[in-house]
Amino acid sequence: MRKYSGGLISNTPNPMLDTMGFDLPELGYAYDALEPHIDAETMELHHSKHHAGYTAKLNAAIEGTEMDDMGIENLMIEHFDNAAVRNNGGGYWNHRMFWSTMSPNSGGEPSGDLANAIADSFGSFDSMKEQFSNAAMTRFGSGWAWLCVTHGGLCICSTPNQDNPIMTGEGVPILGLDVWEHAYYKNYGPGRATYIEAWWNVVNWPAVAENYMGAI
Repeated sequence: MRKYSGGLISNTPNPMLDTMGFDLPELGYAYDALEPHIDAETMELHHSKHHAGYTAKLNAAIEGTEMDDMGIENLMIEHFDNAAVRNNGGGYWNHRMFWSTMSPNSGGEPSGDLANAIADSFGSFDSMKEQFSNAAMTRFGSGWAWLCVTHGGLCICSTPNQDNPIMTGEGVPILGLDVWEHAYYKNYGPGRATYIEAWWNVVNWPAVAENYMGAI
């Protein structure tokens, strides 16, 4: 059975609590800290309702089973065929990454090893940004866009619903964008493209670089 062996991934503490399940991670910034790019009401609902819901349902799915002492990555891989684990485990993990790779007063471009890896894999930062935005824009319905580490460098992909590349074996994600409508509809309506463009202004590139170094 395939095991998770990638480095990872978050600048937040490990939320595993032995047999007590998973905790809802704290954001590390206020709900209004990402305005005007992501509004406070969307952030509060997204974190305190949607992410909290995935966390609670994941804990309910694993409580009292052999799964309740597994790490989240191996849980998603080994129990991919369990709908409650796949959907809620994915929702838990995906949002944990989403929050940790955003911050106020961010945006711009990466530097150092990550910048070099982006140039090697995509030709330029602008080319990567265009390809990533296109993956996010063309994801039909609900899902995510990802920047991942693979054996050949970096790649961009998208996944439906709460799936992610760890589940599918496509790579180790270092940056993810939520394109479910609840992530942007209040502020942007059907304007997913406007939301995607605004999101680049809050990408925390030092956190993404930390993820990259942990994954290679």
